[in-house]
Amino acid sequence: MFPYPSGNLHIGHLRTYTIADVLARFRRMQGHDVLFPMGWDAFGLPAENAAIERGVDPASWTRANIETMRDQLQSMNAAFDWSRELTTCDPSFYKHTQHIFLMLYEQNLAYRNLALVNYDPVDKTVDANGFSWRSGARVEKIRLNQWFLRITDFKEALLKDLEQLTHGNRWPERVLAMQRNWLGRSDGWRITFKVQTDSSLGEIQETVEVFTTRADTMCGPQYLALSLSHPIVKRAAIQHSSLRSFLETAPSLADNSKAGFLLPGISAINPLSLADNAPIHVHDPLPVYVAPYVLENYGVGAVVGCPGHDTRDHAFWKENRRHEEIRQLVTSVSRSSLREQGNQEIDVNKAAFTSHGVMTQICCQYAGLSSEEASAKIISDLNSAGDFAEPTQTWRLRDWLISRQRYWGTPIPIIHCTACGTVPVPVADLPVELPKLTGEWFLRKGGNPLELATDWVNTKCPKCGGSAKRDTDTMDTFVDSSWYFMRFPDCNNGAEPFSPEIVDEWLPVGLYIGGIEHAILHLLYARFITKFLNKTSQWPSGGGPGNKGEPFNELITQGMVHGKTFSNPANRQFLKPEELDLIDPSTPRVKATGESPVVSWEKMSKSKYNGVDPQACFDKYGADATRAHMLFQAPISDIVQWEEDRIVGIHRWFGRVWRIVEKLSLQLDSATALSSREQMSMPTVSSMSVQERVVWSAVQTAIDSVTNALSRTYALNTYISDLIKLSNALSTTAITSTAVSYNSISALLRMLAPVAPAFSEECWERLHSAMPSERIDSIFLSSFPSREQFHVEHSQTCAVQENGKLRFTVSVAKPSTNLSSQESEEHFAKWMLAQIEVTEEGKRWFASKKDKVWKRVVCVRGGRTVNFVG
Repeated sequence: MFPYPSGNLHIGHLRTYTIADVLARFRRMQGHDVLFPMGWDAFGLPAENAAIERGVDPASWTRANIETMRDQLQSMNAAFDWSRELTTCDPSFYKHTQHIFLMLYEQNLAYRNLALVNYDPVDKTVDANGFSWRSGARVEKIRLNQWFLRITDFKEALLKDLEQLTHGNRWPERVLAMQRNWLGRSDGWRITFKVQTDSSLGEIQETVEVFTTRADTMCGPQYLALSLSHPIVKRAAIQHSSLRSFLETAPSLADNSKAGFLLPGISAINPLSLADNAPIHVHDPLPVYVAPYVLENYGVGAVVGCPGHDTRDHAFWKENRRHEEIRQLVTSVSRSSLREQGNQEIDVNKAAFTSHGVMTQICCQYAGLSSEEASAKIISDLNSAGDFAEPTQTWRLRDWLISRQRYWGTPIPIIHCTACGTVPVPVADLPVELPKLTGEWFLRKGGNPLELATDWVNTKCPKCGGSAKRDTDTMDTFVDSSWYFMRFPDCNNGAEPFSPEIVDEWLPVGLYIGGIEHAILHLLYARFITKFLNKTSQWPSGGGPGNKGEPFNELITQGMVHGKTFSNPANRQFLKPEELDLIDPSTPRVKATGESPVVSWEKMSKSKYNGVDPQACFDKYGADATRAHMLFQAPISDIVQWEEDRIVGIHRWFGRVWRIVEKLSLQLDSATALSSREQMSMPTVSSMSVQERVVWSAVQTAIDSVTNALSRTYALNTYISDLIKLSNALSTTAITSTAVSYNSISALLRMLAPVAPAFSEECWERLHSAMPSERIDSIFLSSFPSREQFHVEHSQTCAVQENGKLRFTVSVAKPSTNLSSQESEEHFAKWMLAQIEVTEEGKRWFASKKDKVWKRVVCVRGGRTVNFVG
């Protein structure tokens, strides 16, 4: 995923792009064509905030940040294709974002409508919930004309096609679950209640429809709640000033507020009361409330309240009718114990029981039935009494609101004409560019600058030629990021967003990498846009018949990077580095008091003073060592607790690798007969020493494990550990064959190259510098090593025991049939002992037993088990 140009590369960027770079380099070395571009998600609030606070031009601020971050990305040794670099705030890019918007508009998938939005009254823009993060003002809920994209038209495909992404673990199950939950399909019933009013409101009888997934609770609901904009509420507000006051203040309530307004003189009748043998309590009229927690655009703007079996309803009831008992309709006890236990194990007055179970005794004819059985019977009874229940489906997904009342975003290409109405800007007139405004214009101003840019706003209608005005909203930045990846293959195309033929060569994206925080909206919007484009001439293939317009074939979501955080034990305030005594890092102290600070691992942020500058790590340890350390610390989906002082371990490992290379290079310098790689062909197995066979077997094991980690499991921490283990074996094993040494070290360096490109190049050049007739090409022009059959045919696992107890297992050379079957037991034991002694595990174990004398060594199962007895 491309970054926002905030101004500095942070450690989270380093993790994301190290993972991507390693996998891209690996695939290239395997012979694949790899497109690994970079771009900038450059629109957004931070640039506009900088303009407001400092009086700078958002474009200039963004360009400066891009220059800084580009330099930092280049210093991390990543092999990005900078020739395809794109920036979403460049008119050459957002021209095509506007074109895609017009394509949606033509298909009636982009529309303008009044919507209740969270509005910052100071900055005069749509904002998040609660308090504005920019002005600090409490947001208000007001109705504004806003632009929407009709993503709900694609809800079925967006849900159904997640199934294909489960195959082969192409997408993490956690992400798929988050997508399903956001789409939020609920299968249930639409139940019709009769609502009656007293004479003060004209004794009107009408119906209210509610949606429920729990028909079993219809034998005892305790209230109805209506949304703020429900027609009944609007009519009642005409008569009741207190209701009008409640409606005026309700938008400022917290999102989780359970405030309610009891509608006077209005009650609802449970339709189950009309069924035969219905429980007595269902005949009681139900109070009707106005409740902000009821969404006007979910279901039908009304809910039936069952406080005993819904957490939200329980909280509402406790706040509004706290002294009244809550009915328990469902219990968890079995049918046989229902009468015996009397439902004593659950108290719904304390907490809602939300699981399915068995109907309680107060449910009369439904008592003892399971929730599923009771639901079926209640639905049948409702329809027998008068067709009061209808199966239906609701979705959590809402159309995508893309309007922003801000300057720094893609202008919406629409013109408003008093004569012609809403008129799209002709494609030939794109892009609609943002007007050039000086930085001073923004200084300490709120609202949308475009509204006051009269020279830009006032224009001519493209249909009638009369006076008209441009739409002053800009698009949500998610619109830019919903299709940017399709632009990379054809980034210089000025006529259209991309050529379908060129995009077909590269899409769907083979591997997409980014943080779990983007698992819902960014991915969902990208899937929507590509599925839409699949229905147009822009991408008719949709990536092939089995792809169904999905944008990303495989997805990796890496975990966050947490920093070591210090806080004052007295007040829990975060401490700055200069407030700490870190002379001994193992025992930090608060300078002011001498106390030990509270140490924790937290998400990195400026306010916690726990951020890490990757450039400082590059300067101190080198980019390659920093990259390898990042991968080595944890599996890629886990949180990394960043400990810079441990990079020294990777640094020491690189030193061992360099010494291995240097040692062989010196040998090659003295071997004047060896002048090229062709003379380094591997000897036959029979001519290898025991140690050489063990080493070559270890090389094949590493190749197999590393290839699996880089192509299937993405266990990049084990990738690093495998290379460390192999390099340790090479540095501690005596090898007499120069060819075996060369091929083993060559394989090690080629496997190391994706994570440590600069260091591997240096080692590669040194390795071949002693071959006068050998042209030294980049290591990345060499192929990634592939596993040979040697590993299977010439090595085996040996279990080493002491007095019958397993001590360790180790890979050793496989003995020949003659050796294991014809030689004497003593001779074979000596041979196996020699095999074990040269391994790293064997050396450590024998070192710990240096004074030990064994009575005998027993080898069984052809050397697969060796037992030291004594």
